[in-house]
Amino acid sequence: MCMPRCSPGASDQLSLLKERGKDVSTTPRNSPRRRLSSLLLSVLSLLAAVFLSGPTASARTEAVPAATLTEVTGFGANPSNLQMYLYVPANVTAHPAVVVAVHYCTGSGPAMYNGTEWAQLADTHGFVVIYPSVTRASKCFDVSSPQALKRGGGSDPVGIKSMIDWTVGTYSADTARIYATGISSGAMMTNVLLGDYPDVFAAGAAFSGVPFGCFATTDGSEWNSACSGGTITRTPQEWGNLVRAAYPGYTGTRPRMQVWHGTEDDVLRYPNFGEEIKQWTNVLGVGQTPAATDSPVSGWTRTRYGATGDRAPVEAVSLQGVGHNLYSWGMAERALTFFGLGGDGPAPQPQPGACKVTVTTNAWNTGLTASVTVTNTGTTSINGWQLAFTLPGGQTITNGWGATYAPSSGAVTATNASYNAAIAPNASVSIGYQANHGGNSAAPGAFTLNGKACTVS
Repeated sequence: MCMPRCSPGASDQLSLLKERGKDVSTTPRNSPRRRLSSLLLSVLSLLAAVFLSGPTASARTEAVPAATLTEVTGFGANPSNLQMYLYVPANVTAHPAVVVAVHYCTGSGPAMYNGTEWAQLADTHGFVVIYPSVTRASKCFDVSSPQALKRGGGSDPVGIKSMIDWTVGTYSADTARIYATGISSGAMMTNVLLGDYPDVFAAGAAFSGVPFGCFATTDGSEWNSACSGGTITRTPQEWGNLVRAAYPGYTGTRPRMQVWHGTEDDVLRYPNFGEEIKQWTNVLGVGQTPAATDSPVSGWTRTRYGATGDRAPVEAVSLQGVGHNLYSWGMAERALTFFGLGGDGPAPQPQPGACKVTVTTNAWNTGLTASVTVTNTGTTSINGWQLAFTLPGGQTITNGWGATYAPSSGAVTATNASYNAAIAPNASVSIGYQANHGGNSAAPGAFTLNGKACTVS
């Protein structure tokens, strides 16, 4: 296949030049004109040999021009007629990583390209970004049909897998560094992709989503009101079984998962956040109790399960008082750090120290107060702390002192006040809270300080 720049016809140009060479055959051999003709003849002969000999092996799959958002067609099996958009940075690395960035309902691949910083991060780090784009009227991804919830079953996941295969084949991408991320409908699809194709993805990051299988329907509907309303609850094992059923018999490594949710989400209600945590901690075989809890940004509570570092098996970020449209600039970079593709990432967390917690409660009909004393039993000072604990079911914090508490129920993080951030060795700080209860007025049974478990008395 002739490349575009030889479209005028290299063989015709070569014949013309040869004819002109005959016309000037009487020109002195060493004249500038004769030397120029010989040089042009040699160059065009070389170009003709290259362009007319057929494409080389590396050119048989035509690569996308670098540093542009380009639509790719004919990328493989595509049962639901998705569109594929690709961004390849000018400095794309050899064997690059691949990030699949999945859009929200009513969105598109180009909208995801323009509205997030994944392309800019690709420019910095040299990876490739795939932007799948829905063509059905709703512009929502299929996360509900039986076909979508099974490996190779059909619908959108099959088309997205074809996009990945095309990109891997065209750019010799690193199959150990393929990641999925999405917002809303795209977050739900991120959960589905990691369930259907655990052997393809290394990790995922879902912003305002729901667990794999939560949106399942059997009547052809794209919407599941019970799931979106946060009323579907299952045990961790039940959630995990849904994921495992998508690829029966798979025993290989499962992708790590990062989930984000706002406490005031009125589209995909906040309880879905806890159900996602149940699901992926079970799938990845780690405990339900956080290994680390901190507040990287005011109003955020970040819990990590199975490990304490940036690449824990499961990481969950809860945003206090934030609604469904939680995505803001800078979040993609945090997801990139979780993937392991970023640079140094955010500032390091405060280092854990040895600790002891004493807690007492004083209850009445529907309320209680809790007094908590935190003691530094280590040999070095603690400068800045977050105390994490889980309230018993039915308890909701209504007031607190000595720290800020978020969220008000479930897995809570108490963050130091400005006046008690430092705890010297063998010194203590006292904090407390008032809470409503529905009959269970017990104190929390476990506490972690800066990610390290404390003894409780």
